[in-house]
Amino acid sequence: MTYKSDIEIAQSTQMEHIGVVAERAGIDPGYLEHYGKYKAKVDLGVMDDPAYAKRGKLVLVTAITPTPAGEGKTTTTVGLADGLRRIGKNAVVALREPSLGPVFGVKGGAAGGGYAQVVPMEDINLHFTGDTHAIGAANNLLAAMLDNHIFQGNELGLDPRRVTWRRCVDMNDRQLRKVVDGLGGLTGGMPREDAYDITVASEVMAILCLADGLADLKRRLANIIVGYTSGEAPVTAGQLRAEGAMAALLKDAIKPNLVQTLEHTPAFVHGGPFANIAHGCNSVTATKLAMKLGDYAITEAGFGADLGAEKFLDIKCRASGLVPSAVVIVATVRALKHHGGASPDALTKEDLAALNMGLPNLMRHIENITQVYGLPAVVALNKFPDDTDAELGLIEKKCLESGVRVALSDVWASGGAGGTALAEEVVRLCGEPSDFKFSYEDDLSIEAKIEAVATKVYRAADVSIAPEAVRQIARLEELGFGGAPVCIAKTQYSFSDDPTLFGAPDGWTLTVRNVRVSAGAGFVVALTGDIMTMPGLPKTPAAEKIDVDEDGVISGLF
Repeated sequence: MTYKSDIEIAQSTQMEHIGVVAERAGIDPGYLEHYGKYKAKVDLGVMDDPAYAKRGKLVLVTAITPTPAGEGKTTTTVGLADGLRRIGKNAVVALREPSLGPVFGVKGGAAGGGYAQVVPMEDINLHFTGDTHAIGAANNLLAAMLDNHIFQGNELGLDPRRVTWRRCVDMNDRQLRKVVDGLGGLTGGMPREDAYDITVASEVMAILCLADGLADLKRRLANIIVGYTSGEAPVTAGQLRAEGAMAALLKDAIKPNLVQTLEHTPAFVHGGPFANIAHGCNSVTATKLAMKLGDYAITEAGFGADLGAEKFLDIKCRASGLVPSAVVIVATVRALKHHGGASPDALTKEDLAALNMGLPNLMRHIENITQVYGLPAVVALNKFPDDTDAELGLIEKKCLESGVRVALSDVWASGGAGGTALAEEVVRLCGEPSDFKFSYEDDLSIEAKIEAVATKVYRAADVSIAPEAVRQIARLEELGFGGAPVCIAKTQYSFSDDPTLFGAPDGWTLTVRNVRVSAGAGFVVALTGDIMTMPGLPKTPAAEKIDVDEDGVISGLF
């Protein structure tokens, strides 16, 4: 059988005018700001309009630990929303915006796949409505104002050796991980060591996704710590008087973007921090708006449940008051066999032994969601043609033993029609009681919070905090940040901080090498293992296959 690529499917589908999609969602035309025929932003005034006071059920879609075999989390999220519509439920999607780094790197497009996509997929995967560019501009404006302040006399006494704010670019560019800048002589600034982050790792991205309106955005921007004096006193963006201009650059970016699925379900795509180096969730504003418009708001969090779901629950829910009514854990037979040690070229062959060895990864994610966080869950088994009945049956048996049902999902091939069984189970779960709790409480120390996530969620045996990180934690607690939640930057490829440990490793030690505060976002970041905030391109980047013809038609995006 010959399959169409994702981009071919998207380009062959007739989209509805965004005004029609907005009408279906119940958005008053007065709140709509058109970006062409198929995209629009929604004015923030809708958030305070009493006509939009309802609150639908929130459903979080997460997944097992990622593998090169693929899991299909975004595809499942989109297909579930379409499936809910097919069984007569009013569903709205809220997704993250893709970053150009992965689009041109390994992952390719990130707007779903097959017949479960959000469109226009080319726009969403590339420049979209310019939100990420605006975030990069705001980030780099602050960097420019910081270095200019030092150059112009340094009234605030910023120590150039203690500058913590970095420039950013939305591209995987390892060349920029460590740089020396300010080399232009007397008029070229102060020479110093510096570094770049990918834009989605910028604190400005996290702030945009957690801010509650423009006033809160400005307050958070002002709280950003850009560096320290020689006496280790923090210097903020507010002291540089940068928050107003930064907010001006972000005044449109903070508004949620409305698009549609291939089946014309309303979808918000807004904000895109990575879950391995940031908090991994779309904007609180988009999620709340989806809940105002739909009886069911379907959203996702990045990478596996140990990263995206943990940060969604411990950071986003803590900051916003949101609580999911149900959680979907996406898994595939081939990914579980990969976790069980099967070689990449043998994943399409039946291998019950490898599957059985890999199943503990899924079981651990189930235990975390249902026992650590107290939420109802269903496993969405993303079906592939080479999955055997014996393999599917083994997964279902193990899940039922843990008290969680399995729903087969065939949304990649069949769209919403392949997601109705999952939709029915989600509706059932949303009627079940839950006992939601965080994995740690606010009054714990920063070190105790890191240990709580490490031992309860990752199942580490111990935590080793480097001496410099111990000093950093002590200083942050002195400055009053002890009550902040923690955002642990960790590899996405393992429960551990070692990307080569698959399955559900035990007896390992989490190593924390650096701790810093994102004061505007409101959390403390702990960097573990070898995680970096600026990825690099692979030997054969996806960019090599992307092209555009003389009519402007893009190919090779995914």
